Amino acid sequence: MNWYLKVVKEHYADFKGRARRKEYWMFVLFQMIFAIVAMILDSVLGLSFSPEIPYGWIYVLFGLATFIPGLAVAVRRLHDIGKSGWWYLIAIIPLIGTIWLLVLLCTDSENGENKWGPNPKGEGNDLVIDQIGRE
Repeated sequence: MNWYLKVVKEHYADFKGRARRKEYWMFVLFQMIFAIVAMILDSVLGLSFSPEIPYGWIYVLFGLATFIPGLAVAVRRLHDIGKSGWWYLIAIIPLIGTIWLLVLLCTDSENGENKWGPNPKGEGNDLVIDQIGRE
């Protein structure tokens, strides 16, 4: 839950920097849980758009409120593996693009610093370790 709140509160529209796999996938997990809860609330409260469609205004408002942080954490995740955020658009290609994006989002971080910042895992940051050893 802390990972989800971190993305929504601290990095709402932050497209710069890097995001670990754990940060991204914990966000996705809680996003799915909250989306299901929103659909259930829509159904129970009678806010569904029609009996055949399980979602309504709560789900739509939730989706609109979390669209930007979801996109931002995905872009930062791509930065973490050394790819531009524009790679997210590969999902436009039916089936193959979505599978390829999933593979990219599951790929481990680049070691050390890349052009989007230091490794959020702290691995490969030998300068920090060397500095600690000198103090």
